[in-house]
Amino acid sequence: MQIGTKKDPATKRPRGRPRAYDPDTALRRAAQAFWKSGYAGTSLDDISAATGMNRPSLSAAFGDKHAIYVKALSSYWDFKFAAMRKAFEGGGKLTDTLMKVYDAALSIYFADDQQALGCFVVSTAITEAPGDAQIREIVAKGFDALDADFEALFRRARDNGELNAGADPTVLAQLAVATMHSIAVRARSGSSRSALRKLAQNTTAALCK
Repeated sequence: MQIGTKKDPATKRPRGRPRAYDPDTALRRAAQAFWKSGYAGTSLDDISAATGMNRPSLSAAFGDKHAIYVKALSSYWDFKFAAMRKAFEGGGKLTDTLMKVYDAALSIYFADDQQALGCFVVSTAITEAPGDAQIREIVAKGFDALDADFEALFRRARDNGELNAGADPTVLAQLAVATMHSIAVRARSGSSRSALRKLAQNTTAALCK
């Protein structure tokens, strides 16, 4: 009996064609399609063209259009918070930290060389949230997390003496987040990056008095 003449089942090659796409890249390209045209304005054909995947492949990999969008929305929050929390946790003065956070957001809103897309959530999810409980929940959780990050920043600043003892971290956080939403909308509608950074600087100065 010759050793090795019978193939070990564990070493058999997998059947079928190998996967010819990268899931992260495909999802990122699908998100770009939604980001530019919105949920309702983006068809499966648009997603197929953006990803280079046909409909059966898209369905097998991600599910239907709604499932693709939900994955893209959740992925955007992960990406945005990774960028912004790096700024939140960088240390330094409150004014410097706030501007680092706003600069991180601006880098996302103006990432497209041809068109400022603003915030993916504000630009695409807000119109869908009222009629879609799953999207509404994802949006709400993201906004709650953003509020909490800003509130923690202002609370630390107050405890460190950078703000007066009567400062309310919750109120300051709400104002800081409201400015971020305004910047996102204005970026989408054509305001320049320099003008929006000036808006962030003015807000920072007002919040840190």
